[in-house]
Amino acid sequence: MILYPNAKINIGLNVLEKREDGFHNLETLFYPVKGEDRAADGSAPEHPLDVLEIVESSSLQMHQYGIEYPGDPMDNLCVKAYNALKADFDIPPVAIHLYKKIPVGAGLGGGSADAAFTLKGLNEMFSLGLSDESMARYAATLGSDCAFFIYNRPMIGTGRGEILEPAEIYPMDKYEIRLVFPPYFVSTAAAYGGIVPRNKRALAGEVFDSRPLVEMLREPVETWKGCVVNDFETTVFAKIPQLAPYKDELYAQGAVYASMSGSGSAFFGIFEK
Repeated sequence: MILYPNAKINIGLNVLEKREDGFHNLETLFYPVKGEDRAADGSAPEHPLDVLEIVESSSLQMHQYGIEYPGDPMDNLCVKAYNALKADFDIPPVAIHLYKKIPVGAGLGGGSADAAFTLKGLNEMFSLGLSDESMARYAATLGSDCAFFIYNRPMIGTGRGEILEPAEIYPMDKYEIRLVFPPYFVSTAAAYGGIVPRNKRALAGEVFDSRPLVEMLREPVETWKGCVVNDFETTVFAKIPQLAPYKDELYAQGAVYASMSGSGSAFFGIFEK
């Protein structure tokens, strides 16, 4: 079983309020970046994909290649995905081989994608008969954006990001998405550590566009600049000021919309084809 987990971008990311459980309520659009496009010279995919191989084995194993990821491989989300299914189904041990190409700590959801694709792969390998909705429930226990990758189509995420609704946005067929990978790692915990949620900013007198995000995203892409925002940019740019010029450069190159994805550090620009 070989699968190719893809990245995602966040088009708009509003941090609404901090919850009693320590997480934050969000509003964002998850948009899949599936890697079909080629680089400008046609030599390599513009959008990186991970490579995930799952084979039956005498014991549970996790092997990682490519981009290094710190920590014990057995703490990888792919292993946690296997264990989540193993708790409910009598599935045999597997060896998981993961070749990482999606940058780590970039806000592209690569680790979450790997976990979700592990669930999908095991479901198919062992004929578990799980629906997308059932797999999404398992995925939501692994990470806030894991469930999105089960569906892998544009979805509005609320709650921690695990409450998903299909989203119809302005047609993207005449646009292309270009990714930029600055050489900086942004810890999600550090990004959240400095965020001021919108409910507190409103109490301080700040005024926001009150329209639902999906309503803004139904307008032409050219109108998104200035109203569709990523709340993490203010915090992350303050911590790593070298990041802000990457967004400016995308606009300088002709992007009709540009933003940091998630809590960073990757950026994307939306360009007319």
